[in-house]
Amino acid sequence: MPADTSTPDRPAGPPSGLQRGTATSAEGPEPAALAEHPESSVPTEHPESTAPAAKPEPAAPCEEPDTAPPAEAPHGNRVRAAVRWTVTGLCAVLVLGSLLLPNSLAALRPDRFTRIPAEAIVGAAVLLTLPRRARTVTAAVGGTALGALTVLNLLDMGFREYLGRGFNLILDWSLLDDARAYMEDSMGDATTVAAAIGAVTLAVLLLVLTALAAVRLAGLLAEHRQRAAQATLVAATVWITCATLGLQFAGLPVASDRAASALAIQARRVQDTLRDEAAFAKEAKADTFGATPADQLLPDLRGKDVVIAFIESYGRSAIEDPVMAPGVTGTLDARTEALEAAGYRAKSGWLTSATYGGSSWLGHSTFLSGLWVDNQQRYRTVTSGDHLTLTKAFQKSGAWDTVGVMPGVQKAWPEASFYGLDKVYNAFQLGYQGPKFSWSTMPDQYALEAFQRQVHGKKRDRPLMSEIILTSSHQPWAPIPELVDWEDLGDGSLFEGIEKAGNRPQDVVTDTTKSREEYGKSVQYSVTALTQWLERYGTDDTVLVFLGDHQPIARVSGTRASRDVPVSVVSKDPEVLKKISDWNWTDGLQPAPNAPVWKMNAFRDRFLTAYGSVPHPTKG
Repeated sequence: MPADTSTPDRPAGPPSGLQRGTATSAEGPEPAALAEHPESSVPTEHPESTAPAAKPEPAAPCEEPDTAPPAEAPHGNRVRAAVRWTVTGLCAVLVLGSLLLPNSLAALRPDRFTRIPAEAIVGAAVLLTLPRRARTVTAAVGGTALGALTVLNLLDMGFREYLGRGFNLILDWSLLDDARAYMEDSMGDATTVAAAIGAVTLAVLLLVLTALAAVRLAGLLAEHRQRAAQATLVAATVWITCATLGLQFAGLPVASDRAASALAIQARRVQDTLRDEAAFAKEAKADTFGATPADQLLPDLRGKDVVIAFIESYGRSAIEDPVMAPGVTGTLDARTEALEAAGYRAKSGWLTSATYGGSSWLGHSTFLSGLWVDNQQRYRTVTSGDHLTLTKAFQKSGAWDTVGVMPGVQKAWPEASFYGLDKVYNAFQLGYQGPKFSWSTMPDQYALEAFQRQVHGKKRDRPLMSEIILTSSHQPWAPIPELVDWEDLGDGSLFEGIEKAGNRPQDVVTDTTKSREEYGKSVQYSVTALTQWLERYGTDDTVLVFLGDHQPIARVSGTRASRDVPVSVVSKDPEVLKKISDWNWTDGLQPAPNAPVWKMNAFRDRFLTAYGSVPHPTKG
């Protein structure tokens, strides 16, 4: 070893002790001894010192010798091995479960996880060919991607349960904020915060844990490379055989490519959305009545007060489901008789809504614009343009004042100009001082009485066209208002006791049967409130058109329910109903099961045509 020349007072050359340690004389230690006791070959800080080395302190009498192995070592090794294999097993379960996870709650069954995922076989084959660093990176990236796909599958489950469709990566992020607002109104701030934190935590954990699980499994493959390669080859052979022969277990193919299919579905949704945006923008510019002169719009309704009312979640299931139908159909029959006694007649049919379970504004815009508005991008496109809506046709004619009563609107609503509404009364402009009923800001009966007091009951120079959105049948259907004497409504304060005595939302949303029962009761309430208002305040010139905006969520309507909603036209004037006699609708407020079913966007043109409007198209 060369001398350290950086310290001038250090003697040149190696210390004599080191020379003796590296000599091959019989006095020097053997190499094996040096390996066992490497500290004996390390010089002290001052090798030239001749001070005697300190003597080691004797071990305490009660101490075990250092060379004696712990008595519990074999047991500890077994525990560590068990923990290690348990963790590895959980990693395999997480990865395989994520690969086989379906995207709907109805399909979430044990037999879905008894299949052989092709993605696992391909992934193992790829990882076995890579060096350590590339293998680790590939496994981490693939695991993170699998975690992201799992999050999308969970979002699909939620959207299918509530909106009857899958999650759209481009369009639906904004709806998560609507879901948060709904939970705040229905369940309270604490529950909403807890749910939001839980959802974010779950998403992050899925991304991290699937990445770590994939890396651990990749290391296991490398550790047992030969056996892993043989197992991968066997699994690939079995998968190909099962796929070729179409073998099934419990009605499902044994050979699965679920993850690849889910990824393809998401990619196709993105592609379809991007293509649809441009195509719909062009479609929205074309309008059969876009250039119709004012005097040729709705001439056969001149002089009539027209009310277009939407009843939240009023769907076909309310009339045909065995749990809900008896109460709802009984109410429809009773209200038909009451209206007939007051001189009114009605005709009813079915419309297929563009939305399901929620996103009511899509149903409203589809019905009024005559365009199929089934996603948020289409809604933004149509409402930012000048396509003629049914409500705007009344305004454009110059023969009506137009007003909107929107108790569910609690923020700025620029769409009012698109719909052609001269004045909009939102949740804060109807004078209500009572309690909210979950999401619904006020009972329908109060909203209708406020409409009568502030708008409909006042004298005016021209007839009135009103769009009214009724909200008491909005989920979670708890608590539900009760009808009170119209004379006692006041500012709504009397609903304090009714709201407190009602069901709690959390007691209803967790019980499917209870949800169906309470939903049916809420529809009965809304239909009764609206028809009582007409019976009480309607005139010989009042024409009421009312309909549901969409079906209730799948938990209430069923996973195979249609998207149909009832629609009715009510009037005292027989000429009003005669104009639509060729529609072949059912007499009364309850449409027959075989009554005509139209797509909701077809109503605008049929209505305009029935009441004398002359088409003057504009081109896209």
